Amino acid sequence: MSKIAFPELPYESWKETKTTLHLFTQIVGKVRMSLVPKLNHWWHVTFYVTPRGLTTSYMPCKGGGIEMLFDFRRHYLFIRPGSGETSGIPLRGTSVAEMCAQVLATMSKLGIKVHIKDDVFDPAKVGSEIPYSQDTEHDTYDPEPVEQYFKALRGINSVLLRFRGRYLGKCSPVHQFWHSFDLAVTRFSGRVTQVSPQADQVTKEAYSHEVSSVGFWPGDNTFPEAAFYSYTHPEPAGLETQPLEPDRAWWQKINGTHMALYKYEDFRKASRPRKSLLAFCQSSYKAGAILGKWPREELERAKSV
Repeated sequence: MSKIAFPELPYESWKETKTTLHLFTQIVGKVRMSLVPKLNHWWHVTFYVTPRGLTTSYMPCKGGGIEMLFDFRRHYLFIRPGSGETSGIPLRGTSVAEMCAQVLATMSKLGIKVHIKDDVFDPAKVGSEIPYSQDTEHDTYDPEPVEQYFKALRGINSVLLRFRGRYLGKCSPVHQFWHSFDLAVTRFSGRVTQVSPQADQVTKEAYSHEVSSVGFWPGDNTFPEAAFYSYTHPEPAGLETQPLEPDRAWWQKINGTHMALYKYEDFRKASRPRKSLLAFCQSSYKAGAILGKWPREELERAKSV
């Protein structure tokens, strides 16, 4: 076996730090949602991987726009306006309440109006129901596991970018969602779907068209282990019977949906981790695309990149 290039990410060893960081990203994510015009499938709210961490990218506002960057090398949230000085908020030693207050104070100082709801998004996955402005409980931040997580995230991002490049059809960016803290990329068949009238607005927008999504999450209260996942929506009949690669990948029903799963620990120990992840992405996509009768000849490159 070749030298392992990806670090260990045992969820239990950093779950408190991960929860604090997750809540930090929700605060910044809601700022992004407040400033950026709505884009299809909620793509306007996501973050992007950089060489140093996660960025909101450019957000239009007074003063020539603004960027917010989680720097996982220096362990600061940097707020960079188009005009004026960059502000930095330390991640270590800062509670969620302090982060919320400092972010809003910085925006106010810059004359940028933002409107964010104070309630935690998806408490079941975050593990907290305390409003951000009142949360002095979550302040654990250990830089070492964050750096390990980011090292893994950066490498995984490069694999998902390669997978995205193999597709000619409509496809999302490779981006990080702050509601569930997962890095994902989504392919579309081009066909509209029928969403239940009872579905919430998030679901209606996310699944207005047929999708095949693949992503990575570092673990949460509902699945306490780092893993890769993939699903097709709407789910075609028999999806769970389709073959997956590599051998350690499997199908599991979660919240009524069959998902392909591949543990991060198995991935990092593979002789060729990146190749194994590409195989997982391709096989799980192929399973749904074949059963769903996607027009694959129109959507896929004749020669893989």
